[in-house]
Formats: sequence, C-alpha cells, structure tokens
Amino acid sequence: MALTTVDASLLKRMFLTGAKNLESQKEIINELNVFPVPDGDTGTNMTLTIMSAVKEISQMPDESMASVSKAISSGSLKGARGNSGVILSQLFRGFCKGIKGCEELNVQIVAEAFDKAVDTAYKAVMKPKEGTILTVARAGAEAAAEIADYTEDVEEFLDKVIDRMQIALDNTPELLPVLKEAGVVDSGGTGLLSVMRGARLGLSGEDIDPESLMNQGGESSAKKTGGARSDEISTADIKFGYCTEFIILLEKDFTAKEETDFKTFLASIGDSIVCVADEDVVKVHVHTNDPGLAIQKALTYGQLSRMKIDNMREEHRELVVEGGAKAEEAPKAPAAPAKEMGFISVSVGDGMNEIFRGLGVDYVIEGGQTMNPSTEDMLKAIEQVNAKNIFILPNNGNVILAATQAKALTEDKNIIVIPSKTAPQGISAMVSFLADSDVATNEQMMTEALGAVKSGEITYAVRDTVFEGLEIKTGDIMGIADKGILNVGSEVGDVTVELAGKLIDDESGLVSIYYGADVTEKDAEEIASRIADQYPDVDVEVHFGGQPVYYYLLSVE
Repeated sequence: MALTTVDASLLKRMFLTGAKNLESQKEIINELNVFPVPDGDTGTNMTLTIMSAVKEISQMPDESMASVSKAISSGSLKGARGNSGVILSQLFRGFCKGIKGCEELNVQIVAEAFDKAVDTAYKAVMKPKEGTILTVARAGAEAAAEIADYTEDVEEFLDKVIDRMQIALDNTPELLPVLKEAGVVDSGGTGLLSVMRGARLGLSGEDIDPESLMNQGGESSAKKTGGARSDEISTADIKFGYCTEFIILLEKDFTAKEETDFKTFLASIGDSIVCVADEDVVKVHVHTNDPGLAIQKALTYGQLSRMKIDNMREEHRELVVEGGAKAEEAPKAPAAPAKEMGFISVSVGDGMNEIFRGLGVDYVIEGGQTMNPSTEDMLKAIEQVNAKNIFILPNNGNVILAATQAKALTEDKNIIVIPSKTAPQGISAMVSFLADSDVATNEQMMTEALGAVKSGEITYAVRDTVFEGLEIKTGDIMGIADKGILNVGSEVGDVTVELAGKLIDDESGLVSIYYGADVTEKDAEEIASRIADQYPDVDVEVHFGGQPVYYYLLSVE
C-alpha cells in the first residue's frame, strides 16, 4: 500500500536520519573543496548547522508538526556556519514556512514547500551562483512540482526528486569551470543530497534518537569557536544580570498586537530579547534584573514550562576563578552606558587576535579559516558588546552570510557588517576607522579600505588537482590570493616571495607579513629581507600572526 502522507513523527524521523547521513558523509564532502587546502570545511559547517536543529528537536515541548518545523527552522538558523550552512538553514526555513498550518504533508504540499525553500535561499544570497547547492535545490523543487502532478506516493515522489537532484549535482562542473578543472562536483550540493538520501531512509523506517545523534556529530566533532576570554569580560559590563528563559503554553489567542506589546514590555525591563510565537507556544529569552516581572506578565497568556533563570554575574565569577572556587562577593557596579560604536572581529591565532584587540576590537570570535563561527556565535558576541552600533568584521568570505544573518536577528542594536574576506582586509578596515566620525561615514570608509589591500596566503595542498592550468600535487606549497591560486612550488620561502611579487605593483608601498604557528620569526625575517631586496621601493614589516594551517598571510597596500 502506497504511503501518501507524512505526519509530524515521520517528518521528525526523516530529518534526524537526514542529519545522520550528512554527519557520516561530512569528511567526504570536506574533500570536495575546489582549492586543495587543508581547511576544507563545507561538510563540517553543514553538519554543525543541522546538529543545532537536532538539539532543538531533542528539547521540543511536544511532537506536533508546528514544534518539529519550528525546531528545524530556528535551530538551523542559529547554528548556521559558513555559506553552505547558512544556505542550508534558509532552505529549511523556507520549507517550514511552506508547511505552516499543516498537520500532515502530501506530495503537493511538499512540492510547494520545496519551492518556498528555494525561493527563500536564493533571496538570502546577494549574488546567487549556479553550479552550487542552490542549483541542486532548485532542480529538486522543479522536479517535485512535476512529479506531484502524477503520483501521490511519497516514496516514489522522493525517489524521483532525489534522482533529479543527483543529475543536477553531476552537472555542476559544467556550470562552474573551477569544479570541472578540479575534477569535483559541488560540495554544498553533495551535502544537501546527503540530507535528502538520509531522509529517504527515515521514510522507509530507519529510526534514530536525537541524543545519540548529537553525541556522534555536532560540536564534539569539530573545534569549538571561542571569543574574548571570559576573564576579559567584566561583570560590570553585564547590564542585566539574569538570563531568563521559558516557554508559554498559550491558553488564549496570542495576536500579532499582543506579541508586539509583550516584546515592548520585555524591552522595558531588559535586553537580548528573543520572543518566537507559534500557534500554541511562545519561546521567550530575556536578560533582565527582575525575572519575576517577565514571569508575571507571561502568566497572563498561559502556563509556563521549561523555566530557566541563570545569574550571569555569578556564573562569570565562577568561570574566572581557577578551579571553580567562588569569588568573594563584590559590590555591584552601576551599569556602564552603551558607547556609540563597538567592534567584533573573527580571527584565528594568538598574534592576529592581539592585533585586532590592539586596534580597538571589543570582542574577538576565534574562528575563520579552520572553523567558521555560527550565527549563534555572532549573536552571543553581539550580546557582550555594550554599544549602540556594532561593526562586524568576518575576515573570511565564508563567514559573511552568518554575520549578515545575525544582523537580521538582532533588534536592540544596529549591526553593520563590513564584508572583509581576509584578516589583512579586516586590519585595514580597523585602521581606517575614525572615532570622531559618525556611523555612516565610518561604514563607507571601512568598506572602501577593503579594496586598498591585496591579500595573500601560503599553505600546502592536500590532494592532486589542476587549477587554471597549474598542476598541483599533494604536499605542494601554494600561494593563494583574492582571485585564486597564483603559484605553486616546493619551498615555502620561494613561494612566498614569488606570491609577494605577483601582488606588488607600482602603487604598492607596504608589505606586511604575518607568520603562522608553524614557522619561526627568523624564517619570516629572511623572507622579508628577500622581498625588500627585490622591491627596494616597498617597506616590508613582519608581525606574529600565530594562525594555524597557513604559513604566512600577506598584506600589500
């Protein structure tokens, strides 16, 4: 007998088996990176994104379609990492919008939800590129619309959609020449297809517990990102001391006006507000000095569940005292007024982190090349910076979308994302900041500063490939610039000097060399001398970066 509908329980199972399959394939997906660099992380980013939704599913108040879709949408949105992870979260978000109000799904509803998913994902990307995860997703949506017209069998429907998506994935090298030259298909599209194939297994009866799945994948499978060390954040900077969370089990209609009024009330007693309303539940998060007021107001709408109140000042004191011993009770300091402008930077390496802090960055999120921070990491950093306007420097092209998504989710502060793609660009942007200029002027100057610097990176190849005519073997040293791999060789020093020469032109006046964790200052100084000898009109500086994976980062201005 054909299966013609999917209920909430089955959708949950399909999502979990999709997540499991993606997690099992993440290293294979990582290896599909066009550049043969040692930090290919598409599979890791997509896995961490979907595992954030798995965590939400494990904490659902019930197993209704609304709860399942809300967990998938909000969980993946907060956990989104890297471009592929953000796009995946937007696909989930659009799909969940498409099934809103449904208790069971048939092929027509799913086809319409697929279309909504693709539309949402395309709108989230400023310049959509074909031959990517977007292309594979669109092929699935187009196939779904056709197939839903002649079958009601969900299994047949999903099989044919997956077949069409596989064809689209196989064709991605024809749409993106860099894929064809590297001999790989798109990694993000592969990840999406892994989710779909896993969901198909769930449809056939495979089951998995979300708790066990989180133990397999998620944060434990990759290096966690951090921020400013906890001992660098004063309790005086914590304006509202109690992190208050609860779920309202609604006993009456919660209209759009009531939601707005409730958010306004929460804003009057605290900040860092999240208020997500569904048909019969409202998820609330607020930082306040009087949790009782928030609870009393919430009780006028219904009963409360999953209440959690944490004293953030006390937790902070316990974190900074060695061994977890409690610090002596300190007198409460008055909350400092929010400053006009603050800064968040993504960075990796002790030296690079200190450079950004020295330039005035308030909060450093450790991550970037080897671990893309999530949207939630960005939101936590935003909470910590006591400023009305906050500039975010992603310093990596694969982090910009997560920063932009965090901006869209922030209501109580003005977020400005400066689209820096490299650490040298981020440094240039910070140098161009003028404290006595307004926000708009600084945004313009910092953005313009990105174009004034050329960036280079020196690392090693992890597989054989061909890139724009360059034959690359495993272990080769590569010089990478903004436009791709520019040179290849066997010696780190030779490749670095050659790359610098390719970046220097008649307008160049300064070359900055940031040496990584795996090289010495002496080696860096020798390379600087070679560059200075060959280009006597250019000043050459050496700085400790401490970054992993990349021997050197170059900045040419």
